[in-house]
Amino acid sequence: MGKRILVPVDGSEQAHTAFEFVAEEFGDAEVVLLHVVNPAEAGYSAQTSIPSFSEEWYESERAAAEELFEEIAALADGTDLSLEREIEVGKPIRAIVEFADENGIDQIVMGSHGRSGVTRILLGSVAEAVVRRSPVPVTVVR
Repeated sequence: MGKRILVPVDGSEQAHTAFEFVAEEFGDAEVVLLHVVNPAEAGYSAQTSIPSFSEEWYESERAAAEELFEEIAALADGTDLSLEREIEVGKPIRAIVEFADENGIDQIVMGSHGRSGVTRILLGSVAEAVVRRSPVPVTVVR
């Protein structure tokens, strides 16, 4: 068996590109697709204080993650990749780094949104922070 590779997925084109890179470069890898549900994205509206809204929002996020996993799994057809699907809740940077550290991950391959200049400074970069904090090698695919 090849490497155990973590591919964080968020529905972006860059995440799909990262997965395609893994399929091409690591044909016999065990790939863990990780989607992080960030509670901060639920917002701070009056609805968020209603318990049922939070549950509905979370279930909606889980369903969207499952659809995303299916979409990416279709890209693995015809490969020898072994796919595992995981959903974590929390801040994406922390969740990715902790998951890699605690789950026997050999390498992280992730997409970059390619921001630069002021946009990157203002918005930060998940990929950059993961590179700095990761306990394993990280490949950033553009």
